[in-house]
Amino acid sequence: MKETQEMVRSDVFAKCHQFTAAKEAIARGVYPYFQPLDDSEGNVVTLRGQQLIMIGSNNYLGLTTHPKVREAAITAIERYGTSCTGSRFLNGTLAIHHELDHRMAEFMGHEAAACFSTGYQANVGAISALVGKNDLLLADKEAHASIIDGSALAAGTLKRFRHNDLDHLEYILQGAKDYSGVLVAIDGIYSMGGDIAPLPAIVELCKRYGARLMLDDAHGLGVLGNGRGTAAHFGLEKEVDITMGTFSKSFASLGGVIAGSETVIHYIKHFARSMIFSASMPAANVCTVLACLDVIATEPDRVQRLWENTDYIRRRLTRLGYDLGNSESPIIPVIIGSNELTFAMWKSLIELGVYTNPVIAPAAPPGKQLLRTSYMASHTREQLSLAGDAFLAVRPLFEIGVKTPGLTEEMLREDDTQG
Repeated sequence: MKETQEMVRSDVFAKCHQFTAAKEAIARGVYPYFQPLDDSEGNVVTLRGQQLIMIGSNNYLGLTTHPKVREAAITAIERYGTSCTGSRFLNGTLAIHHELDHRMAEFMGHEAAACFSTGYQANVGAISALVGKNDLLLADKEAHASIIDGSALAAGTLKRFRHNDLDHLEYILQGAKDYSGVLVAIDGIYSMGGDIAPLPAIVELCKRYGARLMLDDAHGLGVLGNGRGTAAHFGLEKEVDITMGTFSKSFASLGGVIAGSETVIHYIKHFARSMIFSASMPAANVCTVLACLDVIATEPDRVQRLWENTDYIRRRLTRLGYDLGNSESPIIPVIIGSNELTFAMWKSLIELGVYTNPVIAPAAPPGKQLLRTSYMASHTREQLSLAGDAFLAVRPLFEIGVKTPGLTEEMLREDDTQG
């Protein structure tokens, strides 16, 4: 009789017991994630009874509390209920889903569009459907995680080019002759750095080397191009092959959209697993986006106010000597450079009544840890001034690469009287 050899295997849960960093931060009182907000009015939130100025939200146009938007969501629940209880592929498509598809296609400058339950699912679904066995997905190093995750489900190959590095992009395109097709994926506005992709040059490279271009415009819609996005900002709506957008930012809802030619969108709708095997956007989310489209059309000054607020706070933070990286948008990172300082500064700002988002690896590379700040059309000048005062108050406490030492408080406050 053969002796049975006992199999030795490690516990799949072992990694869970070994992960202690978050609990250590909790014990020290500097853990910044999963904070339980008690209430939110957009630009002001309540955390454990304390009112805070919110400068960490993607609510760029401040539409989450707009009366018409709220009314649209409430009316939709009263008519359609709380869920579609099925995927768009089967029983989860309402007439309003088709209306939203058509209106988003028109808004984004494409022939057709398909709306998904989240922006993440939109990217994962489109990329996994389009990038086949002999194809190449060529993504910017700082492209959103959903683009990279989509490549994991795709049958093709993923390569990444250095962030906004046109020479590196061209180098890889030159060597991509053995692939059947190439899809270049970029963000319009990058979610951590706040910088804008050099879209005209990338469009030209894609044309020269026969590649298709996918633009993740999650942070560009509602912000650039009078709200219509990065391609509209550059006048290149007809030159981008497919555009992705989200509804959880400027559109005050939840969901995502892929827009492109009718033929490509038709194909994605039939092969995107994240659409076929997920329940569709609830009616309240759909009607919220439709209402936001109406508000953007009738209140174009919201985009202007967003940029006025952005310019004001950028001047203030720059004068305080903070390193804001290459930001060109309402996303303004304050680069700090270490986990410990990032968490400590976040906590100090909370105590001063300002909510920011601490970002460490892998979302920010080592030495570039940052506080991600972002601004809204609905911020008042008083709120932004108070936020600037908070950054002034913490400046002496943290040596974070301040560029202009020796400024007096009066000098630092001086630009409050400008603009």
